[in-house]
Amino acid sequence: MNHLKLNVEEMGRLDVAAFQEAPKLPLIVVLDNVRSLYNVGSVLRTADAFRLEAVWLCGITATPPHPEIHKTALGAEDAVTWRHFADTLEAVDALRREGYEVVAIEQCRDAQLLPDFRVDPTRRYAFILGNEVKGVAQAVVDRADRVIEIPQFGTKHSMNVSVTAGIVMWELRRQWGALEGGR
Repeated sequence: MNHLKLNVEEMGRLDVAAFQEAPKLPLIVVLDNVRSLYNVGSVLRTADAFRLEAVWLCGITATPPHPEIHKTALGAEDAVTWRHFADTLEAVDALRREGYEVVAIEQCRDAQLLPDFRVDPTRRYAFILGNEVKGVAQAVVDRADRVIEIPQFGTKHSMNVSVTAGIVMWELRRQWGALEGGR
């Protein structure tokens, strides 16, 4: 076997201009009062990897440019479209006006498990992820169209917000790819 790692040229990645023009996954990730700038950067970098439509940064969530965001985003903050809202509920209202289905990623009594969620190819989605300690604010959960929970089987009651973001982005990209014939 020849498992020689690819170099950057062999990977055929888009430059920033091509990324901005390329079709996007109709998904916006909304960060509700995320404290860690490293988490913000990581979410932006993962949003770049899966070519998301945008990342919306709400409340105390920091915005680029910032050295700590750049440390984990590695330039994705320049490619991925992002917006800031002073209040997450303001962002939810804007998403609704624009026709998005608003989904909170949280542990709730009536939450749908992520493996049971099926993408509707005619819809656009906004997935809200919460603060590292408090999760998605209850008022935001109350305003969501649905709640999805990622099943967990260990001793901890939560995962890091950037890990959660990666899981849900991968799942939506996987489902849309299957709908589009594997792309």
